[in-house]
Amino acid sequence: MKILGISAHYHDSAAALVIDGVPVCAVQEERLSRRKGDAAFPLSAIEWCLEHAGIEPDALDAVVFYERPMLKFDRILTCALRAFPQSWRAFPKAMKNSLGEKVWMRGIISSHLGVPGRKILFTEHHQSHAAAAFLTAPTRRAAILTIDGVGEWATLAVGHGARHITGATTITLLREIKFPHSLGMLYSTFTAYLGFAVNEDEYKVMGLSAYGRPTMAEKVHKLIHRTPDGAFALDLDYFEFHTTAKRSYSSRFVELFGPPRNSYEPIDLETAEGQRFADCAASVQRVLEDTLVEIARALHQETGLRDLCLGGGVALNCVANARILAESGFERVFVPPAPGDAGCALGAALYADRIHFGNPDREVPDHPFWGPSADGAELARLAHEDGHRVEELDESAQIERTTDDLVAGRVVGWMDGALELGPRALGHRSILASPHAAEMRDRLNRDIKYREEFRPFAPVAPTEAADRYFELPPGGKRLARFMSGVFPVRPEWRSRLAAVTHVDGSARLQALERDMAPRLYALLESYGRRSGMPVLLNTSFNLAGEPIVNRVVEGYSTFLRCGIDVLVAGQTRVTKRASPLVRTREEVA
Repeated sequence: MKILGISAHYHDSAAALVIDGVPVCAVQEERLSRRKGDAAFPLSAIEWCLEHAGIEPDALDAVVFYERPMLKFDRILTCALRAFPQSWRAFPKAMKNSLGEKVWMRGIISSHLGVPGRKILFTEHHQSHAAAAFLTAPTRRAAILTIDGVGEWATLAVGHGARHITGATTITLLREIKFPHSLGMLYSTFTAYLGFAVNEDEYKVMGLSAYGRPTMAEKVHKLIHRTPDGAFALDLDYFEFHTTAKRSYSSRFVELFGPPRNSYEPIDLETAEGQRFADCAASVQRVLEDTLVEIARALHQETGLRDLCLGGGVALNCVANARILAESGFERVFVPPAPGDAGCALGAALYADRIHFGNPDREVPDHPFWGPSADGAELARLAHEDGHRVEELDESAQIERTTDDLVAGRVVGWMDGALELGPRALGHRSILASPHAAEMRDRLNRDIKYREEFRPFAPVAPTEAADRYFELPPGGKRLARFMSGVFPVRPEWRSRLAAVTHVDGSARLQALERDMAPRLYALLESYGRRSGMPVLLNTSFNLAGEPIVNRVVEGYSTFLRCGIDVLVAGQTRVTKRASPLVRTREEVA
């Protein structure tokens, strides 16, 4: 059975193809269109998936959209009418957007792909999140917790899943919290207040929070309170996201927290104003963590299960994930590499396969690499044309030369195999560097990534060595598999891991198993033999404001536009040609 999953029209559109119960490919539209967070109908992603699998649209048994558009329209219309007359300005725009292609998805999909309407199915948004989290995890039974801004109506759902020995699969969502009461919208409101982009820069708030103290936590608690049934509710007097698209927070919010940050003004942590913003970030981060831990702890007590699967955009909050693992009672916490809306394309396809069609359970490969592959030959051609130095090396020589580069303090663009699905580079589209000196962190932020100085970088280490350098609780290595948890760096190693140790002594670790990314694992081993520490700095291969690179032409372009010293793709190694010397007047004469 061939099932295509689609997510679109909110943010991070994507397509995924499942054949006979197993994913064969998946890619985000932004990686092909080169528009970060691209929300458009993912026609390029769909075309690539079908071409990669060698099938025509009419061979598909089903096309599954990741949410129910009419149910979402019901929420938008209901909320607009409830907020009237405050919503009168936003109402026409909301109706125009919703009554366009966003509602009539069956017709849009049918017209683009030529498949009959009877083959087009819909899941609910949080069902897609739940399937992406549970059906890709190596567990047979687990509790499920999905948290995001909003799907159709739900913003949080709890339940459980089981993969039975008979081959049947069940996913049961027990309860949900409905819009406008949303942890995701609470965090996004602070994202906007702090001058960052909503649905894109929430991770900046998490990074900034380490520089502050939760001195405003009591103020944040004025915005959200727990309800007797164990849920929560927002005090909507402090918000406007449910009444207008103009801004997320109200005048009462500003009265409580002070003037918002202008997005064009840098955050200077040496000033009182900069520290206020950091404290604000720390405060909402603390309240988010506390709320999630309490909900997860109650779910553990209710289900008695050992494992928890987390889905939804809020599951990208690695600091909160680590606290859930440590404090909820669950022994293992599984977060997929793409827990947000991009992963819903894969979740929708898997949900249709296992639940709608009732197909038998199948093991899903435990990796994030579902996209297009890097072509070293194409890189060699591009670099030759521009006169850069190109070398073709066998596997062992490539590892040895790259180790030489890293030991010498050079920064390496690393492209290997199929592209990752999700927002984090996990070893196939990475920028790699030595992790030891704080100057390397500053250089990467300033000269390569072109981003804020407070942004941290992540370490990658072999899973067998991770405990030596990082304080991992039981289950920590699993959470670190896809860089989904933040853990303390052991104090005795912080000075030697200064480039990847955040200001609070923590790091967002990737614990790498050999079979997931063998070439990167071999590089870690080689670097460990030379430096004494098998740890590297690993950050996504992109510049600020751009998607992670996909093809080598994008990696090559990025290499030319920033301070990366070496670019590696497959057997090809490229270094920049030396700048021509400026000739003196005497030499010219």
